[in-house]
Amino acid sequence: MKREDWVSLRPNGIGQIKPNHYLDMARIIWRNRDQLPYAWRILTRGVCDGCALGTAGLHDFTMDGVHLCMVRLELLRLNTAPALDIRALDDAEKLGRLSSAELREMGRLPFPMLRRRGERGFTRISWDEAIDLAGSTAAKTDPQRMAFYMTSRGLTNEAYYVAQKAARFLGANNIDNSARICHAPSTVALRASIGASASTCSYKDWIGSDLLVFFGSNTPNNQPVTTKYIYYARQQGTRVAVVNPYREPGLERYWIPSVAESALFGTKLADEFYQVHIGGDRAFIAGAIRHLVEQGWINDDFISEYTSGFDELKTRLLGYSWELLEAAAGTTREDMLRFARVLAGARNAVFVWSMGITQHRDGVANVRAIVDLALARGYIGRPKCGLMPIRGHSGVQGGAEVGAVPNQFPGGVAVDEAGAAHMRRLWGFDVPAKRGLNAVEMIDAAEAGCIDWFYQSGGNFLETLPEPDFVRRAVERIPVRIHQDIVLSPQMMIEPREAALLLPAATRYETRGGGTETTTERRILFSPEIPGRRIGEARAEWEIPMLIAERARPGDSHLIHFDDGAAIRREIARVIPAYAGIENLNKTGDQVQWGGERLCEEPGPGARPSFKTIDGRAHFSVIDVAAPESDGRLRLTTRRGKQFNSMVQALRDPLTGASREDVFISAEDAARLGIKDGDAVRVRNETGEMRGRCRVAKMAPGNVEVHWPEGNVLIRRGVCDPDCGIPDYNATVYIEAEKR
Repeated sequence: MKREDWVSLRPNGIGQIKPNHYLDMARIIWRNRDQLPYAWRILTRGVCDGCALGTAGLHDFTMDGVHLCMVRLELLRLNTAPALDIRALDDAEKLGRLSSAELREMGRLPFPMLRRRGERGFTRISWDEAIDLAGSTAAKTDPQRMAFYMTSRGLTNEAYYVAQKAARFLGANNIDNSARICHAPSTVALRASIGASASTCSYKDWIGSDLLVFFGSNTPNNQPVTTKYIYYARQQGTRVAVVNPYREPGLERYWIPSVAESALFGTKLADEFYQVHIGGDRAFIAGAIRHLVEQGWINDDFISEYTSGFDELKTRLLGYSWELLEAAAGTTREDMLRFARVLAGARNAVFVWSMGITQHRDGVANVRAIVDLALARGYIGRPKCGLMPIRGHSGVQGGAEVGAVPNQFPGGVAVDEAGAAHMRRLWGFDVPAKRGLNAVEMIDAAEAGCIDWFYQSGGNFLETLPEPDFVRRAVERIPVRIHQDIVLSPQMMIEPREAALLLPAATRYETRGGGTETTTERRILFSPEIPGRRIGEARAEWEIPMLIAERARPGDSHLIHFDDGAAIRREIARVIPAYAGIENLNKTGDQVQWGGERLCEEPGPGARPSFKTIDGRAHFSVIDVAAPESDGRLRLTTRRGKQFNSMVQALRDPLTGASREDVFISAEDAARLGIKDGDAVRVRNETGEMRGRCRVAKMAPGNVEVHWPEGNVLIRRGVCDPDCGIPDYNATVYIEAEKR
């Protein structure tokens, strides 16, 4: 026990703004009261369909004790809910006025449903009719005018693999998944700099490391069990630093419900906060590296033996004035020195980042700057060190690795002539060699009238992409839409140009043969089929695209057919060498970690760093820092509240006390603008406007945060990272008081 880490002597933080975990657990029990035995089997036998920390039942591979959080519990009802009354689908226009949360509360989608242009609502059809419609229209569609999108909602590696194979079987590389909206910059930057495209370390490396640094990440909100990892790390002396525009309350202190000491007194999580501008992380890191150079705190031996490009970076950094670095970073050179000194005192460190780093027009450059910082200190390729782009959803790590992306085939094989030839040999059918469209490009193409057939498993672009009105217009122009999901979403209710087909999917726990997911730390976990309630005629997520592809090309159906999940895993092991061992997973607790505990590390005694780049060395980048605009506008970014992806679960965030309409702003900016806490405000720019209430918060001056997806009306479409295509979820805005 470390009393210096206690937050308060008031038991369980009575009176504090914080989650009431025990009350929330009681609420979840009550909500699932009609299916409690099934819910318990899901929790004790299944792999979590929430974030990508990864569990086998109630345990993980990092620590002893229970691994269970409110993210998983809040999602539980999606798996235990009853079927909706399909008569409600008679009036799609009425349903279109409901929120996503209200549509989810109606229950699970039980049967295939069809709506044609001019019809008021959906009509139940048979599976044979549904597959025939989807398959026959696919067969008539130019593959270049066909698109597939896979969300992260509990999808397994098997579902992603079969969907991308079906897309290529039909002649299209226009397939993407929600990983692009989160961590495409991480994949691109890591591959370019160190030759690996995933987390280089395991969660166990957090515990016992000298230093943990979180960049643009709020893990207590998105991956709550990380607070328990941090607790155990701090017990072993780990220091925790946070680089972020907002001093997130959940990273300041947390009450961990499964640790008695923390549940009673709370735990101080972070030792150091460095508040930077939105988008100022790169300049802050540049300043820190410059201090490391000037103070002689870099790891010269590591840089000389294992890297290239450091001299170019050093020359560029020494050419920047401190005034420029301060203005771009939004903080002082003294803060940069304070951070550099913390790094200098840490022999080992793990750097963790999330969408505060990646969801920028220069997300790849942001991630490369973090890698540069790690390379300058030699924090790669040995125990208790590493780079971790932490994943917020259970399916996204594996989704890209098994090929559900437009620029890579399974296993990271490039989409080009050589890659297509390789896949033709493995699969036995022609494979397109032209790079496909990503999710953003699909919507742009749809608005231009260039998409005729769109298959979407989960997802709701109306809420996840910038400029919702533009997205709606684009979706309206698609002749044939196929929505595969377990519940309804607003996008389904848009009147089709020709036809909209709703196909009921089974959850991972209902899928015969079970399924797997790949966690942030590259661990492939098996989740078995669990006996319990089954909904109508719902089918496995992997089976539906397979059946559509078979119907479209019946003469070649044997080339795309799988009998069960085990057959898919056997093919994945054959096609993706890194996934060897997945074919042997068949019960709860079975797992294999591709690449081992750490990447970029030679195995065996006396391990040393090893990089799979062309020259075998890690590559520094040249960090570009530009002077910020100074036109009186505030930098705005979007944040998450009590939600999972775009699924809002409560109107109040228990970590901050904020409502969905709150606009986070610093005390300095509020005073300058003449607004007070709680005042009605209007946030506007050339893209749109939203109305909300001022919430004076511990924000870096000059910056503002609003909740997502509500803030999407302010985010301009078409602004993407040129290297990976991720949309920029940031903007500059004016804020003014509004009388109500």
